[in-house]
Formats: sequence, structure tokens, C-alpha cells
Amino acid sequence: MPTPSAEITLTTSRALGLVAIASGEEYQQAHRALNDAGFRRLSNGVFVSPLTDARAARYTASVLVHHAHKHGATITPSPRPYLGDIGTEIAACLPGAWSARLEIYSHPLWQEDLWPALWEAGDLYRALVEHRVPFASVLKNDTGTELLLIERPGHRSGYLLGALTEHEKEDPHDDPTTPPSIVLPADPQLAAHAVTHTFLPAYRRALHHRDVNTVLRSLERIREEHQTLQAVKDSGRYSDGVPLGDSRLIAGMERDFANRAWLSFTDVLDHAPLLLARCRPTATPWPQDAATLTRLREALAHSQDAWNKWNDTRRDLYAIPRTLPTHEWSRVRGRLGLAVLPAIETWLADGGTFERQARAAVPGGPAALSAASPHVLTARPAPPPTPPAASAHR
Repeated sequence: MPTPSAEITLTTSRALGLVAIASGEEYQQAHRALNDAGFRRLSNGVFVSPLTDARAARYTASVLVHHAHKHGATITPSPRPYLGDIGTEIAACLPGAWSARLEIYSHPLWQEDLWPALWEAGDLYRALVEHRVPFASVLKNDTGTELLLIERPGHRSGYLLGALTEHEKEDPHDDPTTPPSIVLPADPQLAAHAVTHTFLPAYRRALHHRDVNTVLRSLERIREEHQTLQAVKDSGRYSDGVPLGDSRLIAGMERDFANRAWLSFTDVLDHAPLLLARCRPTATPWPQDAATLTRLREALAHSQDAWNKWNDTRRDLYAIPRTLPTHEWSRVRGRLGLAVLPAIETWLADGGTFERQARAAVPGGPAALSAASPHVLTARPAPPPTPPAASAHR
């Protein structure tokens, strides 16, 4: 069934009264109808009209019907309360500091803007593929977690909730860490209980495994190039058998390797401290790994100065209207990469131990619950994005 070119969804709010949301390819026509009918537009894009009494409500509805017909807009009454209220009520019941904001995707194409951020491959994904979703509520907490809440299509009540992410991700259908969406009941308190006790624990586990995978992929990229460099240095020849002939060539190859390795190792410096902090080797079948984890922590600690310089350099350059040329960025990364080369080699040697301990330390698992959280390596504020020429990983 084709989507109306101009549609007005009507719902009610205890605080706002009658709430109208315009959508469709010709949603501007719905806007005109609502303006002509005396509705007031709020900053989030919804239109409202107070419901002081039954007579006023009937009058408002009659006027809106007239102007909707005049502008070619279809009116669809919703059996649900205003989603903006529902999102706010659920957020108020979640642990920690949460807020909710309503987003409107008036034009059908705007709905597609959700795909790059959607970290979900279940019911919510299918709902966005198969149905028109003109609005949603985004729940966000003080640590940056964002969740997408929509009305459950094909049902008169209930909601769907899934995760959003700013991080690069694999195809959510192929990524085993993708957190599943959840069907929520209509009651906001019951919905918040389900989010708190079912969805958020699964989401935290998914984040943990995603960060472990990020570290391991970074080490694998470094390992391939490191092995190639070592083979050349050991043989004194290029991969095609041509002799190097000059020690300066080896030094240049080491600088090139350090430049590329630094970009990958920043993922380790970013994610590994918290992952290591969760590890409890005595609660696993491999208590002897404790010494190895200590070496890995020390390697990160010895890299802290380089990590600080990198973040400070990026922050300073984005505070002024200029950036370094590409070759200068390469030189900066090369110096930092050489400075942390011993730490990189430690992580390459002990990456397998890290993986098995980190996998065992998934939040909520027996290893994670065996002791209180330890002190984490000094945290740094999130740096601004690396210039395009540097092609850093988020």
C-alpha cells in the first residue's frame, strides 16, 4: 500500500495536549494544514494544540480536517500516547543519567539516515526495512550510549528498542557482537525494567566483545607488517630477493612500519586499558596468565607519554585554523611508533593470552564478578578526529 504523500499522525500528550507529526514526500503540505489550523510548532518539529476541554478538542479536530482536505493531507489518529513522552518516561526510570529526544523523519528518505548508526540486525532492523517509521525517540546517557526507540509496527501497542553506535562496524548480520533489539511493553516502567535487566546487560557484553575484536584486528594488521619487516632485516634482502645494500634503507623501512603501526596501535591504547582492568585471571582456568597481563599493562603504561603527545597534537591542531601536511603527519606518527615499538612487540607476543583472558572477562560473567574493579590506566579525553589524510580508525 503506497505511503500517503502528506500525512498527519495525531496523538495526545498529558503535557502538550494534541500532538501532530507531519510526514510523507509532500510533508510541507501537512505543515501548511497544521499552521492554518492553528497548531504551534515546537523546536523538535512536532505541532501541538492544547486540549482544554472536549468542546475545544472537537473544534480543533474539525478545523484540522478542513485544512488537511484543503492541502491534500491524510490524518491518521494513533492509539498510542506521544512517543516523546514515552521516551522521556523510560529514560527517567533507567539507571544513571539518561535523556530522550524525539527525532522526526518527515521525508521517507530521511529514515535511511539511521542505517550507518544502527547496530542491530533483528526486529528493529526489519521494521525499518519493511515499514515507514516517521519518528523515533533517541535515549542517551551521560557516557554516550544511544538507543533507538520506535513504535512497534503492525501492533497497536508496544515498542522496539535497539542500539546506535558512532563506531565503525561490520555488517550487523555478519557481526557476532551485534546486540539484538528488544520488544518493549507499552507501560514505561515495565519497559524500563526490560531495558535495564535484559537489553543493557546484553549491550554491555556486545561492546566488550566489539572492543576485544578491535584490539585483535589492530594487532593482526601490525603483525603482518612486522613479520615482513623482520624477514627483510634477517635476510638482508627485499621480498623479491634483491639485496638491501644500505643500512639506511632498513632505517627507512622501520620508520615506514612505525608510521603505519602507530595508527593501528592507537586502537590498542584506546580500548585495551579498560579490557585489561576487567580481567581476573585467578577466576579463570589460566591463573598463570597474571604475569603476562602485568607485562601488557606495563607496556601500555610505558606508551602513555606517546599517547598523550598524539592526543595533544591532534587537539592543538584542531584548535587553530590549519593542519599539518600529510608528510608531517606521517613523520609525527613514525616518531611515536618508534617510541612504542617495545610495547607493540610485547602485545604481539602476548596477544593470545590477552584474548583468552579478555573473552573470559565479559561483563556479567564469573571472572568479571569475582572482584571489584581495579584502577584503570590514566584516561584521556576523547581526541578530535584525525585529519582525512591520516585515515585513523575510530
